[in-house]
Amino acid sequence: MKKMFKVIGVLGLSLLFATGCGNQAEEGEKTTTAEKPEELTIYVVRHGKTMLNTTDRVQGWSDAVLTPAGEEVVTAAGIGLKDVDFQSAYSSDSGRAMQTAKMILAENATASELPLNADERFREFNFGTYEGDLNHTMWQDIADDQGVTLEEFMKNMTPESFADSVAKLDEGRDEEGLNWPAEDYETITARLTAGLDDLVKKELDTEGSGNVLVVSHGLSISALLDTLFDDFEIPEGGLKNASVCTIVYKDGSYTLDKVNDLSYIEKGQEK
Repeated sequence: MKKMFKVIGVLGLSLLFATGCGNQAEEGEKTTTAEKPEELTIYVVRHGKTMLNTTDRVQGWSDAVLTPAGEEVVTAAGIGLKDVDFQSAYSSDSGRAMQTAKMILAENATASELPLNADERFREFNFGTYEGDLNHTMWQDIADDQGVTLEEFMKNMTPESFADSVAKLDEGRDEEGLNWPAEDYETITARLTAGLDDLVKKELDTEGSGNVLVVSHGLSISALLDTLFDDFEIPEGGLKNASVCTIVYKDGSYTLDKVNDLSYIEKGQEK
């Protein structure tokens, strides 16, 4: 059964009417209606491929720009999403996520001038002293600590076991306190769900289409979906760069619509 998350407070709908009236009203003048959405469709996009992705380096709170190939794929996703009327756009405050969001918005038919809300709560996991190291080194350290092979670790990995393992291994490694410590799963999911709940509360009280863009990161998106939905499973190989996961919010409940959706990229590449 999918978990139900309640947004604190009751958010009512209100209708704002602008009408032409009285003896001076011109014939044929129409009533315009501005409306707050009854439900939200949240398009959660993983950022495009970066230079650190290409060199297989650990990239959590550390950052890198998109590669040319990464930009090409994000542009295709933006073209595929161009007819979605976004009322608001969010991203983590990491450069790669902001770059991805701005590229998607630039292709949009109605939202190209939409301001981007950068929120640090949508950041990737923080991997502490492993930031910038080779992914293989971090993964092998976790496997060794758990007494399993690297293949066994990769096969059975969950966002929770991964985050908690890194936090455990990172503890005490930075004796001089120069880096932010690696986050455990509880810390990560607390900030992610708080960010999403605040987004929902704000957007339900905003006039618009109910469509919201959020650009975040592979593991953070997976952790958020894992927290919200009991039956969520990470796709083999993880969420692809510029893939879309769609979440619908209505009547106090989240519903997972699509995961790792590449159709927007494919649609954009056809044009």
